[in-house]
Amino acid sequence: MTSNNNLHKFHIPVMGLAYTIDTPIKVARFGISSVISIIEDNLVEKMRSHYYPMMNEPYHPITKKEVDYRARRITDYLNLVNRIVNDQVEKLQNESFDTGAEINKYFQMLPDDSDLKHIYKEMMALDNPQDKEQLENWLKHEIEAGSIDVNIMTKLDKNNADEEGNVLEDSSDAVAALRGYAKSDLTNSSVILSAGMNPRLFGYMEKLDAFDANHLGLFKKKIVIKVSDYRSALIQGKMLAKKGLWVSEFRIESGLNCGGHAFASDGYLLGPILEEFKNKRKELVIQLFEIYNQALLAKGKTGFDQAHPLKITVQGGIGTHEEDEFLHRHYEIDGTGWGTPFLLVPEATTVDDHTLQLLSKATVEDVVLSKNSPLGVRFHYLKGTTGEKEKLERIQNGMPGSPCSEKFLVSNTEFTTEPICTASHTYQKKKIEQLQSLNLSEHDYQKQLKEVLDKECLCIGLSNAAVEMYKLKPFRNLKAVNICPGPNIAYFSEIVSLHKMIDHIYGRANVLADKSRPHMFIKELSLYIDYWLEQLNETKEQIDQKRTKYVHTFYENILSGIAYYREMADKVNEETSSLKHKITEGLDLAEQKLQAAYEQHFLSEPVKA
Repeated sequence: MTSNNNLHKFHIPVMGLAYTIDTPIKVARFGISSVISIIEDNLVEKMRSHYYPMMNEPYHPITKKEVDYRARRITDYLNLVNRIVNDQVEKLQNESFDTGAEINKYFQMLPDDSDLKHIYKEMMALDNPQDKEQLENWLKHEIEAGSIDVNIMTKLDKNNADEEGNVLEDSSDAVAALRGYAKSDLTNSSVILSAGMNPRLFGYMEKLDAFDANHLGLFKKKIVIKVSDYRSALIQGKMLAKKGLWVSEFRIESGLNCGGHAFASDGYLLGPILEEFKNKRKELVIQLFEIYNQALLAKGKTGFDQAHPLKITVQGGIGTHEEDEFLHRHYEIDGTGWGTPFLLVPEATTVDDHTLQLLSKATVEDVVLSKNSPLGVRFHYLKGTTGEKEKLERIQNGMPGSPCSEKFLVSNTEFTTEPICTASHTYQKKKIEQLQSLNLSEHDYQKQLKEVLDKECLCIGLSNAAVEMYKLKPFRNLKAVNICPGPNIAYFSEIVSLHKMIDHIYGRANVLADKSRPHMFIKELSLYIDYWLEQLNETKEQIDQKRTKYVHTFYENILSGIAYYREMADKVNEETSSLKHKITEGLDLAEQKLQAAYEQHFLSEPVKA
């Protein structure tokens, strides 16, 4: 199936493990692109067991005893999803444009400046049956699915061994997932690589022909890199270009105003980052294309006369049509990612009823930048989940930590030869015993103990929403759910239809109940100031020159960002004067808080932007 990624101006990013595991089945037939996490193959296998019977096809388990089972599960599930979406689109194309038919929904949800939508409205207004039928047939032919994309978090790449303990070649978690995707039937699809560089994964990707352009310069499978800044894009883009691999999109994500794992920058804010991409976009394409073309020729492959398209998209904390439009217009980006708000759209994401209600009632205080992830990376976390309750009950019963069956986040070798997970019972028991033997002060002991006990099982917790929703066989009878929405969830409280959420994105409706919601740039700024204050407090306890320099640099980068936003606000058009006021007011308050903390800590005049 071909797929026109330009039908809509947004995509639905990957969320957790379960929350978008089958989102394409729910939204792709409407031309909406979305991303599946394929790293948890045991969840993928459970989803196979769910959807095969729904398709009236026999389900044949792919067990762990089979060769390359991990990649095979992923390939088969993606092929199954692709078949389901193909069937849905075919059914849509065979519908009549009757009142209430899904085919109407397809065109009604398109952005208002869409040519297809204009023609659809023309057709619906026609009285002449022959003319109307002719346009109906043409519109049906133009129906295309949104792309079925996949995400691989590159850090999740432990080695896997055979029964004798020998490490299997090209079978680490991330590499096997990539192979599973590469062998799938998906076309006009993308793999989104997140969480930084993985030379082993990049090296394996070079061996595959699935990511090569054809003689027309078109790709069946494209490479997308999620980045936090321009420098990261340039480094990773060059690394792949040297291997003859073209990055078709850099997906910029806010360091802190996002869901899931948060990779905070050193105080660099989203606006200035987007400005740098805008100013250096042509330079980026030229640099990458030169390296890429030379690599192709060195491999004996055919080069190209001009660079392939390279998209720049952004995600993280977008919440209004005005914000979305400003990003498109001012920064000339190609698309936006709307994640967290879609957690309140049951037609789009897979969220169990209890967690759905919890999300709808969430306040600013309920979403915390935690240290709960076993990866040691900060992690946005919703309080009050069944996962948190289960963790606290285990601690209360003297059995902290979780059973560790999935082992995707194993990384610690402090007490064992084989890596184990810091959220596991095994690790936490040993670590607590160690802390008790160190004769620490009560303050230091409690602080370090909290960091141990905070760690929580994510492999199962982020998968269980689908297990609960579809009544699947649970992971070792563990049924607790945790979820990692972005801070944006605090401002969305209404559980809405897919149609209504898309109308909100395009400015045709409003689902925001909280009118006090700050502009996305101001929200990110406040998150960075809070993060900086946290680092400042830690500096009081760990006084050293390197750390002091770090908090100074962080502070100066935030001030530079504030200065950038002030200058940008002065340039906005009259029609966005309300936007200018909202941003300026937020900047004033943020700068006052920042400078007061700086003066209090360093007892000197703050550096001026």
